[in-house]
Amino acid sequence: MKILALESSCDETAAAVVENGRTVLSSVVATQIEEHKRFGGVVPEIASRMHTESICAVTEQALADADCTLSQIDAIAVTYAPGLIGALLVGVNYAKGLSLGSGKPLVPVHHLRAHIAANYITHPDLEPPFLCLVVSGGNTLLVLVRDYTDFEVLGRTRDDAAGEALDKAARALGLSYPGGVHLDRVAQSGDPKAYAFPHPHVDGSPLDFSFSGLKTAVLNTIHTAENRRQTVSVPDVGASFLHAVVDALENNTRTALLMHPEMHKLVLAGGVSANSVLRERIFNLAKQMHVQLYLPELSLCGDNAAMVGAQGYYEYLAGKRGTMSLNACASMPIEENV
Repeated sequence: MKILALESSCDETAAAVVENGRTVLSSVVATQIEEHKRFGGVVPEIASRMHTESICAVTEQALADADCTLSQIDAIAVTYAPGLIGALLVGVNYAKGLSLGSGKPLVPVHHLRAHIAANYITHPDLEPPFLCLVVSGGNTLLVLVRDYTDFEVLGRTRDDAAGEALDKAARALGLSYPGGVHLDRVAQSGDPKAYAFPHPHVDGSPLDFSFSGLKTAVLNTIHTAENRRQTVSVPDVGASFLHAVVDALENNTRTALLMHPEMHKLVLAGGVSANSVLRERIFNLAKQMHVQLYLPELSLCGDNAAMVGAQGYYEYLAGKRGTMSLNACASMPIEENV
């Protein structure tokens, strides 16, 4: 079964053709990084306009690279939530048009479910159930994936997501967009013990995350130094902050594994899953806890349409369909179905 998948939730316009949820026949991504870099972050209006300019071209290229036509496609999958509403609407409306014109069924896909599904492409042997740590710019979740379309959230961030905190810290340190990537590189030459940042936890909810206080702490450290006409070591602050964030992610994941000893597989997903410190620490944690670890290949960590096609396949098998009344949603829990 071949699925044409579309992704436009933030600043990447992507299209892919995926067969049977595991085999990528083509994957095309048009990035907007250079356009947003001069603003220090994603500008929603610009992102939406650039999606509009790119979506036809990436779709045509994905079909050409897969050596197939729209008539040979069995279904059309599209990210409909969560994300920037204007950006999502471009992909959703384009997919609805393709579905209406071709008669192919439309399959709505949740963006975070798609990030988890990126691991099905990297690891064809991976099957639920498993525990998944999802870490992205807008979300941080600990999820029990009981089946391909059955999710239970064990813990979530109460405020900022880990990726957002990393991006804000990087910007405060003068690093260019995308901040998290540059922070990871700079931190490799820093001392993670140079600065003592707090290790937040949520009272009564051991699996929930909170990063706003940690973000404030690093901003205060930088501003205090500026007020005193002192300089901070960017590598040291970056390394100390990054390790504090990863400590929280690692500690909660360890607690979740202890609370659910029946889970013998651990999966990492989301854009921040490309972070080198996080990957190393989660690898060591899995080894200590004697669970099998699954990491997405680096090319599938960021937003792409191949992961949408992978999850779209299982949503299709579960009977999930979108009609011409399908709308985009800026926020939606991973457990909900359209």
